Amino acid sequence: MYIDESYAWLRGKRYKRTLLRESYRQDGKVKKRTRGNLSHCSEEEIAAIRFALGHKDNVKDLITEKQIREEIKTKRGLSIGAIYVLYTMASRVGIMKALGNSIMGKLALWQVMARIIDQGSRLSAVRLASQHAVCDLMGLDTFNEDTLYENLDWLYENQEKIEKRLFAIRYVGKAIPTLYLYDVTSSYLEGQMNELGQYGYNRDGKRGKKQIVIGLLTDEQGDPVSVEVFSGNTSDPSTFCNQINKLAYRFGIKDITMVGDRGMIKSCQIKELDEMKFHYITAITKPQIQTLIKERVIQLELFSEKLCEVEYESIRYILRRNPLRAKEIANNRMQKIEKIKSIARKENEYLAAHKGAKIDTSLKKIRAVIGKLKVKEFCNVSAQERAVCIEIDQQAKEDMAMLDGCYVIKTNVNSDKASAQIIHDRYKDLAHIEQGFRTMKTVLLETRPINVRKAERTKAHVFVVMLAYIISRQLKKLWVTINLTVQEAINELASISSDEIKVGTISYQSIPEPRDLGKQLLEACNISLPAALPFKNVTVATRKKLMSQRKSK
Repeated sequence: MYIDESYAWLRGKRYKRTLLRESYRQDGKVKKRTRGNLSHCSEEEIAAIRFALGHKDNVKDLITEKQIREEIKTKRGLSIGAIYVLYTMASRVGIMKALGNSIMGKLALWQVMARIIDQGSRLSAVRLASQHAVCDLMGLDTFNEDTLYENLDWLYENQEKIEKRLFAIRYVGKAIPTLYLYDVTSSYLEGQMNELGQYGYNRDGKRGKKQIVIGLLTDEQGDPVSVEVFSGNTSDPSTFCNQINKLAYRFGIKDITMVGDRGMIKSCQIKELDEMKFHYITAITKPQIQTLIKERVIQLELFSEKLCEVEYESIRYILRRNPLRAKEIANNRMQKIEKIKSIARKENEYLAAHKGAKIDTSLKKIRAVIGKLKVKEFCNVSAQERAVCIEIDQQAKEDMAMLDGCYVIKTNVNSDKASAQIIHDRYKDLAHIEQGFRTMKTVLLETRPINVRKAERTKAHVFVVMLAYIISRQLKKLWVTINLTVQEAINELASISSDEIKVGTISYQSIPEPRDLGKQLLEACNISLPAALPFKNVTVATRKKLMSQRKSK
């Protein structure tokens, strides 16, 4: 098939004839026939037909780069890797279902995901949404920081329902556990206006800072069940009763064993557990151990590296001496003594060089150090003429060292239900909560700064952190063989960005193949990124225009 052009003159005018013709053979002769008259077509259309006929076998491969740029436009799109993994994991652990499919539920899920990607305020979460394809993935419309503050109010109102749903989802088709771990921590505040902020025992070592108290309840594996926030001056034992009521009434558990440290489960809490016919596992203090030894309930010789059990008045006592801990305590004690002696030597040198210096001042200084180091039971300081002298009571020191590394676990769980080894191991499982607090406060999720003032929003903020911890805990298990922290892995996945492709009026996001490390992380989670995502073209922006509010210097 080819194009046949010819010209003719008529009455002084030149006319062009353009035909689409075809050659063929018939009876051994070459003949021609016309397939169409193209005389009415423009020069561009005829050129296009001629080009197509000349390259009919490979016309698709001959589209030029210029033509592609004219028809298809591409640009760098939004980040997709991190949010897709977190979104998938939230679905697997039941958080997505527990939050629900409403707009508020989706916004809450975004706050949880944002807490893992880049910790910050509601304002920073909005900015983060403008960098990630969260609206396209989750079907969200535009929102700002005020929307997220309202979402915190919604989370506070629905926390109990969400925790209950999540608990039911986690144990569907499984036996509901009966043993639970509970502990508290504190988180200091930078400001003075938080409604829950009070001065109290600050575990962060921040003097002069108000704080809040956070109680975390987990199952025996360390998976969070519930979190609760109290005012900063709340004592640890006073938070315990709330947890019993949660398990008994909100979650409907009939047989409960609570595990808490020696400062959490005391006589009042044990009485409450006994009244409800629940069980406990805790430890006793050093003075309580000494009392049991004096009353001959236990003997010092029973403490060894192997567990020893003594039952007294229906209470089981599990005894053990940790040799490593005993050595550590002894070394610390010697280091304290050496430090005090070093200070005494410097004071004596100063007194010798300064005749007008008062020895009482040196004595007062050293006694303060002795009290701070908590060694006044066997260490004392006295004056001999113009020199200070450190006195060590060896007998008192040996008496104190007798219980180095010794601890006693106390429980009312019957021996036919749990052996001494099981009781011991369950108490040691409190380390799961300690790890959880480290992750929630400093290692990854950074609960502080709180950035809210209202009590309800403070509680919702901590609840978001707990939900984020559930996801990060699962990711840590999946990535345990990869030499990356969860934050480093999330940063790598966040580098996987889509390509926004526009063909005419139609736009979509094409997701490229990730780098080798990204592939490894995705494979460990058994997650495959989709080839493409729809493009909603939703603009997420903060209400506050900080740049316009800054004063020019």
